[in-house]
Amino acid sequence: MPQVVFPLDNTKKFTDQKIVGHNRWHPDIPAQVQVRPDDVFRVECREWFDGAIHNDDSAEDVLNAPLPGVHVLSGPLAVEGAEPGDLLVVDILDVGPVPQEDSGPLAGQGWGYTGVFATRNGGGFLTEQFPDAYKVIWDFRGGTATSRHIPGVSFTGIVHPGLMGTAPSPGLLATWNAREQELID
Repeated sequence: MPQVVFPLDNTKKFTDQKIVGHNRWHPDIPAQVQVRPDDVFRVECREWFDGAIHNDDSAEDVLNAPLPGVHVLSGPLAVEGAEPGDLLVVDILDVGPVPQEDSGPLAGQGWGYTGVFATRNGGGFLTEQFPDAYKVIWDFRGGTATSRHIPGVSFTGIVHPGLMGTAPSPGLLATWNAREQELID
């Protein structure tokens, strides 16, 4: 198995890890890990709410989701020799749960969820039809997802890598900020 360059201890919050990640791409956030071109490595990732959504039958956790600190991201990772403006090709060789854990308290440990935000905390797609917070827990067994909240329904669960991105250079960030300021003004 490839070396884990960004490990997570699933007994701790994301901000209490040995290597703490980030929640935005910004040129002033220093890389936590450096890799070389052609390295093969593993990065452990946490679900975007860092364990705030629970495997239970209440949608209170979705209703009261911690939106200000949302979207924990593993990294940043620096690629040795890469410069701003370089095109990086990243091959994702495998995506899945942490191998040692097929069940546990955190989403991604044998289960996942679908959440709908309430109108009062920002809403979501079709918020007029679904103004309240909702949550469905999906249990993963092999490649199949089923839910106690939607009996009789199952589907092939396809794991995806979530978000990957590249921090902008300071110059590009300044261009973006100027453009956005024009819209704000």
